[in-house]
Amino acid sequence: MPHDTSTNYGVAEGGAKVQLDGTKTILLVGVGGQGTILAGQLLAMVAADAGLDVKVSEIHGMSQRGGSVSTIVRVGEKVESMIADPGCADIVVAFEAIEALRAQQFVREGGSLFVNDEQITPVPVNIGTFKMPEGVHERLDEIGARVIDAGGIAREVGSPRSTNVVLVGALSTALPFEEAEWEDAIRRRVPPKTVEANLEAFARGRAAAQA
Repeated sequence: MPHDTSTNYGVAEGGAKVQLDGTKTILLVGVGGQGTILAGQLLAMVAADAGLDVKVSEIHGMSQRGGSVSTIVRVGEKVESMIADPGCADIVVAFEAIEALRAQQFVREGGSLFVNDEQITPVPVNIGTFKMPEGVHERLDEIGARVIDAGGIAREVGSPRSTNVVLVGALSTALPFEEAEWEDAIRRRVPPKTVEANLEAFARGRAAAQA
């Protein structure tokens, strides 16, 4: 059974330093082990440092077996609830292409969908219950997804595990926080020996989304 955990990051002292047009909902989806939780934590740190109210809800399914996982982050001057109904997410970041197709229903009209160009065979396909969907890239193009080779970028910077930080870089282009604030959160959150590689991964992901 899925397991839901929620965290309230609260509101930083001194009031909001960034003005948002209402509460923003960001949905991060992937499979177990891809680092969606770390990505959500980085976003929450940046938003909290900017004086915003932040709430995070993490849903863990069969994560140890490569099952779907998702993280909902809501930020604003006052976040009243963790509701994230279909058509309500301002931004969806998919760490895997099949998960992007599953989550597309949550993107609001005019919202953003960032997708890692990777397909992981789900458990039901491995056991023969379902077949892999066809025409994944064509379907992503049709819904206006920004597809990024986050895994390839992470390998190029010498840190294959930094795929999630590449996607955080892409995400950062859709939010009004300064680049330096994201970099500061990365320095504080990742292991010291990986800081430079993660900063490069972030910068490359940001550039890829802006290209």
